[in-house]
Amino acid sequence: MGSFLDSNEMHSKEVVKLELLCKQLHEASDGVRRQEAEKALVEFQSGRSAATLTQCQMLLDRAQSSYSQYLAATTLTKLVSRNPCTLSLQQRIDIRNYVLNYLATRPKLVHYVTQGLVVLFGRITKLGWFDGLEKEDWAFRNVVGDVSQFLQGSVEHCVIGVQLLAQLTAEMNQISESDANKSLTKHRKIASSFRDTQLYDIFQLSCTLLRTALESSKTLNFNDESQHGLMTNLLRLALNCLTFDFIGTSVDESSDDLGTVQIPTSWRPAFLDFSTVQLFFDLYASLPTSLSPVALSCLVQIASVRRTLFSNEERAKFLSQLVNGVRKILQNPQGLSDPSNYHEFCRLLLRLKSNYQLGELVTVEHYPDAIQLIAKFTVESLNMWQFAPNSVHYLLSLWQRMVGSVPYMKATEPHLLETYTPEVVRAYVSSRLESVSVVLRDGLDDPLDDVTVIQQQLDQLSTIGRCEYAKTCALLVQLFEQTAQRYQELISARMNNRSQQHTIEEIAILEGQLTWLVYMIGSAIGGRVSFNTSDDHDAMDGELVCRVLQLMNLTDSCLPQGGCERLEVATISFFEQFRKIYVGDQVHKTSKFYRRLSEILGLNDESMVLAVFVRKIITNLKYWGHCEQILTRTLTLLSDLSISYNSVRKLVKLEEVQFMLNNHTSEHFPFLGVGVSVQEMRSRTLFYTSLGRLLMVDLGEDEEKFTQFMLPITSAFDSVGRLLAQAETPVFQAEEAKKGLIGLARDLRGLAYAFNTKTSYMMLFDWIYPTYTGVLVRGVEIWSHDPQVTTPVLKLFAELVQNRSQRLQFDVSSPNGILLFREASKVICTYGSRILAQGDNIPKDQMYPMRLKGISICFSMLKAALCGNYVNFGVFRLYGDDALDSALHTFVKLLLSIPQSDLLVYPKLSQTYYVLLECLAQDHMNFLSTLEPNVFLYVLSSISEGLSAIDTMVCSGCCATLDHIVSYLYKVLHNKSKKGTVDLESDALVRVMKHQPSILQQMLATVLNIIMFEDCRNQWSMSRPLLPLILLNNEYFGQLRQQIISQQAPDKQGAMAQWFDSLMEGIEPNLLTKNRDKFTQNLSVFRRDINDSLKGPVTSSGGGSSSEMMTS
Repeated sequence: MGSFLDSNEMHSKEVVKLELLCKQLHEASDGVRRQEAEKALVEFQSGRSAATLTQCQMLLDRAQSSYSQYLAATTLTKLVSRNPCTLSLQQRIDIRNYVLNYLATRPKLVHYVTQGLVVLFGRITKLGWFDGLEKEDWAFRNVVGDVSQFLQGSVEHCVIGVQLLAQLTAEMNQISESDANKSLTKHRKIASSFRDTQLYDIFQLSCTLLRTALESSKTLNFNDESQHGLMTNLLRLALNCLTFDFIGTSVDESSDDLGTVQIPTSWRPAFLDFSTVQLFFDLYASLPTSLSPVALSCLVQIASVRRTLFSNEERAKFLSQLVNGVRKILQNPQGLSDPSNYHEFCRLLLRLKSNYQLGELVTVEHYPDAIQLIAKFTVESLNMWQFAPNSVHYLLSLWQRMVGSVPYMKATEPHLLETYTPEVVRAYVSSRLESVSVVLRDGLDDPLDDVTVIQQQLDQLSTIGRCEYAKTCALLVQLFEQTAQRYQELISARMNNRSQQHTIEEIAILEGQLTWLVYMIGSAIGGRVSFNTSDDHDAMDGELVCRVLQLMNLTDSCLPQGGCERLEVATISFFEQFRKIYVGDQVHKTSKFYRRLSEILGLNDESMVLAVFVRKIITNLKYWGHCEQILTRTLTLLSDLSISYNSVRKLVKLEEVQFMLNNHTSEHFPFLGVGVSVQEMRSRTLFYTSLGRLLMVDLGEDEEKFTQFMLPITSAFDSVGRLLAQAETPVFQAEEAKKGLIGLARDLRGLAYAFNTKTSYMMLFDWIYPTYTGVLVRGVEIWSHDPQVTTPVLKLFAELVQNRSQRLQFDVSSPNGILLFREASKVICTYGSRILAQGDNIPKDQMYPMRLKGISICFSMLKAALCGNYVNFGVFRLYGDDALDSALHTFVKLLLSIPQSDLLVYPKLSQTYYVLLECLAQDHMNFLSTLEPNVFLYVLSSISEGLSAIDTMVCSGCCATLDHIVSYLYKVLHNKSKKGTVDLESDALVRVMKHQPSILQQMLATVLNIIMFEDCRNQWSMSRPLLPLILLNNEYFGQLRQQIISQQAPDKQGAMAQWFDSLMEGIEPNLLTKNRDKFTQNLSVFRRDINDSLKGPVTSSGGGSSSEMMTS
C-alpha cells in the first residue's frame, strides 16, 4: 500500500517539534507548558495544506510515541471530515489504503492509536460511500473484502478486523448534532445504501464468528487480553448491527422501553432460523460477567424486532423461544448477581411486554411457569432495594403494562396477574418502609430525596395496585394505621416532655415511613381510571383519604414546634392527586367516596373538602415559607384550584379564601415580608396570580372592592416611594427599599397576568398610573446594575403592555394606549442607557444574567407593545412625541452592544430578538430603512445566521423578516423605475444594497441551498423570500443555477436544468399574491425532484457530493 503524499516534501524539523509538543501535552508537569503545547497542536490540526498531510504520514512512519501517532490519526480524521473536503478522491483512497496497511503491519499498537486509525477508516469510508472510479466501481465499498484479510490472521489481526467493521457500522449510524440540521438527507442516503448492500452480510459474519467462538469457548482463555478483546468486539459488532437506525427514526435513548427494531424484510431468514436467538442465550450462559451483558443487550434488540416481520404462527414460535430463554435464565439466576447483567435482563423482560400483547404471552406453552418466576424475581429485586436501583423502573414498567392490558385481552387463557400483582405491591411497599431505618442507621443516600424517581415509580405502582385493588387498600390501611398510631403516641410523649433519644430516632423513622405511605396513597388514588372503576373502589379511596387527612390534622397541630419537611412534600403530592381525581368539574359528587368522607370526617360536600384544601394551603404559607419546594408546590396547588371553573366559584364563598383576599400581608404570610431572601420572593408572582383570579370571580365593576384588596400593596408602595425619595441622602435604607420594590414588582406582575379582562385591567392601570410607575422607573435608575431589581420590574412592564385576551381595548376618547406605551418606552430607555453606560467589563459567564436577560425582556416588551394593536404609532411623529423613536433607537444601541454570536447562543434572547425584528420589518419598515449602513448590515447578517438556526421558530421568523425587507426593496426599486426617477441614493436601504449587492446574493444562495439540500422543516416560510431575492438578483441567480448544474454528475445535469426551468415556469416579474403562490407550488415540486434524485446513487469523479456544491 503506497504513500499518500509526495515523498520529496520532507518536514523533519516540524515533525520533531510536533512530537515534542505531544510529549509535553501528555507528560509535562507544568500547566503553562501543557496549555501552550495544546494551543500549538490545535493550530496544527486546523491546517488544510498539503504540508499537514506530509507531516501526518511522517508522524505515523516515525512512530516515535503513541501520542504522536494518535495526533496524526485524529488530524487526518478532521481533514477528511471537513465540508467541503479539500482532498482529491485519489488522496482519500491512498489514505484509506495506507491506514489498512499500517494496521496490518502493526497489530500491537496502543489501543487508543488503533482506535484513532479505525475511526479514520470508518469516517473516510462513510464520506466517500458514493464516490466511484467508474460506473458501478465504488472506491470505498469493498469493506468486507478488505477486512477479511485481517480475519484470517492472528488473534490481534482478527481483533482489528472486527473493530473496523464495528466502527464502520457505528459511523454509518450516527450523525453529529452540527450536521443533523444541514445534511440529514445525505446521511440517510449513505446509511440506507450501507444497510441495503452491506449490513446484513456483516451481521451474518458476526454471528458466524460468535458461533465459532462459542464452540471453542471451553478452550478460550478470557484472562488473555487479546482473546477477551476479540470477544468484546465481536459482541459489540453484533450489537451495532442490531441497534442500527434502519428507517431513520433516530430513537431517543431515553425512551428505551419504546424502541421497535425495524429489521428489513430481507433479514427474515436470520430470525426465522431460531439458532440465531439461541446463540445469544448460549453466549450469555457461557461467557464471564465482563462479556455476558452485551449478549443480553443483543437479546434486548432481538426481542424488539418489529412484529410485522413474522406471520402470526412464526411470531408465536419466536416469542415462545424468547420466553423459554428468559425462563432458563430465571431458573439459574447466578449470573444476575452482576449489576450489568441484571440491568440488561430487566430491560429484556420489559421488551417482552412492550413488543408483544398480553394475549400473545399467555398462549405461550410455559407462560404460568414464566410469570411465576418473573414475579418471584421482581419481589426479590424490590426487597433488595439497594442493589441496582436504576433497574427497578423496567420491572415496575413491565407489571404496569401487563395490568394495563387486562381490559383489552381477548385470549381465554388465564393471565394469573390477580395472583402475583398483590405480591409485587406488597414487596414494593414493605421494602420501602424497611429502607427508612437502614438509611438513617447507615447514613445512606435516601431514595425519598429523589422526588422525580419516586413520582415515576409511584405512577407505575398506581396502575399495578389497581389490579386486586381491595388487597392494595387493605395493605395500605393496615400499615398506615399501625405507623400513624405509634407516631401519635410518640408525638404526645414528646409534647409532654417524656421523650428520650431513642424516641426521637424512632419518630424520625416513623416520619420517613409515613412519608412513603402518604406518597403511595396519593398514587393509589391517582390510579383511578373512570372507565374501569366501581363504587367499591371509590369507597376504598375514601378510606385512604380520611387516614391522610387525620394524619395531617396531627402534623399541622405540631407545626409551631417544627415539622417534617419531606412528610409535608408528600402531603402536597397527595393533595395534587386528590384534586385531579375527586375535585373539579368531572367528578360525580354522589359517589361512595364522598359518602365515606361524610361518615368519617363530616365533610358533606365539595365546598367542605375545598375548605380543607385552602386551610392546608394557608397553613403551609404560614409555616413553610422558608422551604422553596413546599412553598412552590403549595402555590401551584392553589393556582390549579383557581383555574377550575366550578371550583373557583365555590372557593370564593369560603371564609378561608376571603381571609386570604383581605389579609395578604407578611403578618399572616411571612414569605411576603422584606425579611426573606430575594430567592424566596420569586414565588410571590404565582401567589398573586391565584389571588387575582379569585378576586375577579365576583369583582365585576366594583372599584371599591378592588381598592380594598389593593390596600396592603398601596401601603407598601407608598412606603417604598418615601424610601426612594431619600435615595440621595445618607439616611437611605437601601436594602429595605430594594427588597420592597422587588416584592411589589413580582406581586403586580402576578395580578397583571390574572387580570385578563378589560374592566379588571383598567382598574389596575388606573391604580398604577401615574402614581406608582414613577417609583418603578426610579428603582431602575438606582439599581440598573442589579438584575435582582431590574428583571422583575422589566417583566412587570412586559406583562402590562401585553394585550392578553384583547384586554387592552381603550375607549375612542382614551389616551391610555399612548400613555402606556410612553411608560414602557421610558423604562426601556432608562434601563438601556444605564446598562450601556456600564461598559463591557462583565465576565463571560455572567453576561446573560447581568445584561442579556434584561435586554431580552426589553425586546419582548417592545414587541408586545408594537404588535398589541392598541396604539396608533403614526400619532407620535405627527405631534412631535419622541417616545417611539427613543424606544427604537435604544433597541438599536442595545442590539449593537451584543456580539452577533451571542444572538443564537442564548435561546431566549434569540427568540425575543427575531420576533421583534419580524414585527419591525412588517409594520415599521420606514424606520429600518433609515438605519445607518453598519446597523442594517448587522441586522441582515443576523438574519442570514438565523436562516440556518436549529430552532424552527427563529428560522421561520427570519424568513418572514427577510421577505418583508426584500419585498419592500423590490417595490421601492420597481416603483421608482416606473416613475422614471433615478435618485435612489435618498433611501438608505437601497443605498446599502447598491454598494453591497453580495449580501442579498449570499442570502439567495443560503436559502436555495437549504431548500435543495438540507432537512428543510419550514419549506413554505423559506419559499416566501426566495422569489423577491431572485427578482432582485436575476443575473446572479442565472450564474448560481449554472454552477449547480455543472457540479452534478454528467448524467444528472440535463434533469437538473429541466428542474430549474420548471421552477420559474409561469412566474412573472412581480410580487402579487397569485404569483407568489404559483412560485411556492413550483418550489415544492422542485424540492421533491431534488430529494428523489438524492436518494438514488450518484457517481462522481471528484470528492464533492451534490449537497456540498453551494459554497458561495
